[in-house]
Amino acid sequence: MSLATESGLIFEFDTKAISDDGTFAGYASRFGEVDLGRDVVQSGAFTKSLTARPAPRVKMLREHDQREPIGVWTELAEDGNGLRVAGRLVLDTVKGRETHALMKAGALDGLSIGYRTKASRLDKAKGVRLLDEVDLHEISIVTFGMLPSATITSVKSSSFSQLVAAINAARANL
Repeated sequence: MSLATESGLIFEFDTKAISDDGTFAGYASRFGEVDLGRDVVQSGAFTKSLTARPAPRVKMLREHDQREPIGVWTELAEDGNGLRVAGRLVLDTVKGRETHALMKAGALDGLSIGYRTKASRLDKAKGVRLLDEVDLHEISIVTFGMLPSATITSVKSSSFSQLVAAINAARANL
């Protein structure tokens, strides 16, 4: 993001840089998109699962490896696009720190869901399986996901927000 002042100065901010506390957000699934396995998650597919298993109970893993959780999910919600997520890496773990470093470098930004199918149907004309209800168990940060558009889309950073607020306040006083 660039901010220009009245004097013509331009400030560049990298809003994609992961925050120092490891918080981030994105989409773990997108509704209506065909994944590499020919599955299509339908709107509302997560509703029952999210009621039964709130965000902190859905595990955050790296590459679906159940042996080493790497963080906690703080928000999971369906919106018009898909399953919107927000989470925080646990930087006190080796895998959490490693994942953090790879995300900061831009080498790791995919998300992938681990679930059990509860209700589905086949669309023979399109050759896809429509997932109407899934039981979500985990969401992983991955190198390559089954749904390439399921990615980390933004980064929450309190220090960045404070910096923007300070610049805006200074600019208002010019």
